[in-house]
Amino acid sequence: MPEVVVAKPREGKFNKNAARRVRAAGKIPAVLYGSGYDPVAVEVEPKQISRILFSESGHNTIFDVEIPGQSTAKAMIVDWQREPINDSLIHIDLKRIALDKVLRVKVRVKLLGIPVGVKTAGGILDQVMRQVEIECLPANIPSHIDLDVSALEMHGVMRVSDLPHSDKIKFLSPEDSTVAHVVSIREEAPTPAEVEAAAVAAATAATAAAEPEVAKKGKTEPEAGAKKADAGAGAKK
Repeated sequence: MPEVVVAKPREGKFNKNAARRVRAAGKIPAVLYGSGYDPVAVEVEPKQISRILFSESGHNTIFDVEIPGQSTAKAMIVDWQREPINDSLIHIDLKRIALDKVLRVKVRVKLLGIPVGVKTAGGILDQVMRQVEIECLPANIPSHIDLDVSALEMHGVMRVSDLPHSDKIKFLSPEDSTVAHVVSIREEAPTPAEVEAAAVAAATAATAAAEPEVAKKGKTEPEAGAKKADAGAGAKK
């Protein structure tokens, strides 16, 4: 059975003050749009939306939206906003879905196994791409895409082309994009202050090394002139 979200139409002006009143009543202001229908401003239950977002399929979940006086609509959550301090949901965008039309969605990539390069060479598994963009019919949207990385050796790379492919899903992310690789442990990068201090120390050392040579050259010319003058005085005697 698909998840059912009961939405109540919002009345009056749709401004920030009205949205605050909806949230103060314990609901989330939302908008339902798409598939040739006019947008509808509604309010929904936070628990229902949170249950969908934290489910296995997350925001790719297709569910029923029931609005009193209207036919039930298939929909997905395409955008949501959270309050930055307490992380509560403050607005939701719902999009009507036509089950016979392909969708572009982003799906989580789930890595399976421990790479050989981690077990035997002390490397680190780095997941570069956590989501891939795909195109498919709504019924074929996977909750996630598994990638077995157990055969990865040190400096080994797995790309989008290594993900499981099928005729039901079209990958839109570039096939040569890196999804995961095994890298060696790097030394901790120096801080900006340490880089600046090293540059100053290097410049100081270079200046100090050049000073004796300059001083030597400065003494040479007067000393040579003095020797010539002494030689001339001796000749006059």
